[in-house]
Amino acid sequence: MVFKLHWGPQHPASGHLRFVLDVEGDLIEKATPEIGYTHRGIEKLIENRNYLQSIPLMERLNNLDSFNLSLGLTRAVEQIIGTVPPTRARFIRTIAGELGRIMSHLYWLSIFGVVAGLFTIIMWPIADRELLLDLAEMLTGSRVTYTYFIPGGVLYDIPSGFRERAFETIEYFEKRLEDYRDFVFENKVYLVRTKNVGIINPLDAVKFGLTGPSLRGSGVEVDMRKDDPYDAYEEIDFKVITEKGGDSYSRAFVRLMEIKESLNIVRQALEMLPDGAIRNRLPFKMPKGEVYSRVESARGELGVYLVSDGKEKPYRVKISSPSFRNLSALQHFLRGIYTADLPVIYHSMDIWALDADR
Repeated sequence: MVFKLHWGPQHPASGHLRFVLDVEGDLIEKATPEIGYTHRGIEKLIENRNYLQSIPLMERLNNLDSFNLSLGLTRAVEQIIGTVPPTRARFIRTIAGELGRIMSHLYWLSIFGVVAGLFTIIMWPIADRELLLDLAEMLTGSRVTYTYFIPGGVLYDIPSGFRERAFETIEYFEKRLEDYRDFVFENKVYLVRTKNVGIINPLDAVKFGLTGPSLRGSGVEVDMRKDDPYDAYEEIDFKVITEKGGDSYSRAFVRLMEIKESLNIVRQALEMLPDGAIRNRLPFKMPKGEVYSRVESARGELGVYLVSDGKEKPYRVKISSPSFRNLSALQHFLRGIYTADLPVIYHSMDIWALDADR
């Protein structure tokens, strides 16, 4: 007999999302996600504000990855204007974006560890993340949402002492990642909960539109920083992290290794950082046009479709968020799995309900 089971929207593992599950015994026959619990109409709010006022709204999609989300809208505006930020600004953006990626992955690890049965791990990444929040505060004056990337460049230059503090933090994390790997990824409980759980083969990952680490965890090497490079990524040597297992373990391990690679990117960008201006002068009036801009956020490809009619406010904004794409795909991979495995599979994709709802 098939029963209806509601998972969320107020659940310690689901966040603000509800799945309506058809279950027979312990097995899920069908899983239907219901988004909208935290819908705030971000796109329409942006359309009723000028371009600078819109940047803080983009960050509210997911304040764990504020830098990269605001960059999506900022780059779209720059493409309509036809401006490219100064070289120094592009390197600073790359540094900030990778710091944001690391902070997002650390927060994810704290929650995913608990879902996988390792309650101790929740405090390690949360405490370590403070070191990166300190760097963000030095750079922008804020610790969570920044409004730091603006059309034409960045608001402030790198302050005195930032480089030295950043290098110290990088050295700390390069050693700290070994602790994470030993304590979490080689833990027997964790291995039992994640290995061969929620396997997604490469063809299905592409077919159903997965993106980011969730896609790369199935062995598909797609990353906008390489495939459609922006800012300083074309000038920096880094690898796209992939794993071939396609299971919850692989998707999680990709994120751990991405932290290591992001540290490498930040180190190179700081060493290569050129002198010069940090922003361009912008035209008094916004030109007409339409663009589609995309960046690689912590959760995957973030797309922003922007239409300008020449007025001070955008005529149309449409956001393609990575969490919405991964959530839309996830429902197809939950058939036939045990109900107890749902939290692990769900969090292995790092889906953020606010990002999906927009």
